[in-house]
Amino acid sequence: MAFSPPLSCTFFFIFIIYIWGCSFISNAETPLNREAYNSSISSLLSEELYNTIFLHKDDVGCPAKGFYTYDSFINATGFFPNFSSAGSLDTNKRELAAFLAQISHETTGKWESAPDGPYAWGLCFKEELNLNSSYCDLNSTEWLCSANKSYHGRGPMQLSWNYNYGEAGAALGFDGLREPELVANRSDIAFKTALWFWMTARNNKPSCHDVMVGSFVPTSADTAANRVAGFGLVTNIINGGLECLLPNDTRVEDRIGFYQRYAQLLDVEVGPNLDCANQKPY
Repeated sequence: MAFSPPLSCTFFFIFIIYIWGCSFISNAETPLNREAYNSSISSLLSEELYNTIFLHKDDVGCPAKGFYTYDSFINATGFFPNFSSAGSLDTNKRELAAFLAQISHETTGKWESAPDGPYAWGLCFKEELNLNSSYCDLNSTEWLCSANKSYHGRGPMQLSWNYNYGEAGAALGFDGLREPELVANRSDIAFKTALWFWMTARNNKPSCHDVMVGSFVPTSADTAANRVAGFGLVTNIINGGLECLLPNDTRVEDRIGFYQRYAQLLDVEVGPNLDCANQKPY
């Protein structure tokens, strides 16, 4: 005769399984949780406003036409639940404006007399043109370059260099060293790499996110280098070696122009320290 456990034991076993399952679900990032977060981002940035910000991203003259969709951006933010949600409403708007401004500069298709002004042409490009390097750092022994692969700028943040592709891929679940072209071929991965770069501190640099939400704590080296919180420090993190400690740098001014336009559209003040002219690069 088959053994049948006492009814009380059966109920106890089911109860334990139920409790374990509930604990597992609550600690996982579920589609329901991500959907709720996406809704909060959508409340800051509607599809209509997104298309107003990136007014010409789908023009026939833009190589990224049809690539940077609103849904791809919103879905990508779901993997970074602290993005534009870690502070007050104004703090969240300011971070969003700063992020969108930086990726606009990196992918701009503008010229000074462009229709609707130079700051309506973000997200026009999805990868770097006129290459003169494969961006393979042979000193990066942890992230070895793959044969015949280029690690030039791709995606909204123009992800560059093998070590950034390797780290981003490891964090996001794709092989950035063997398939770097995915960043220019899949819009979901493209936006995720930009957000990964924004949210991640590396080496002696804080994350752009921490700077914009007020979590940046300057080190003694930061203080000596006059690296103070604000949009200018974000520019320093992204490309300070080429753009900071220079007066009236046109690239810095371009980033600021995008930021000021987007902050106005999001109805938020830009805050202090917009440039990095007096900051020593990292």
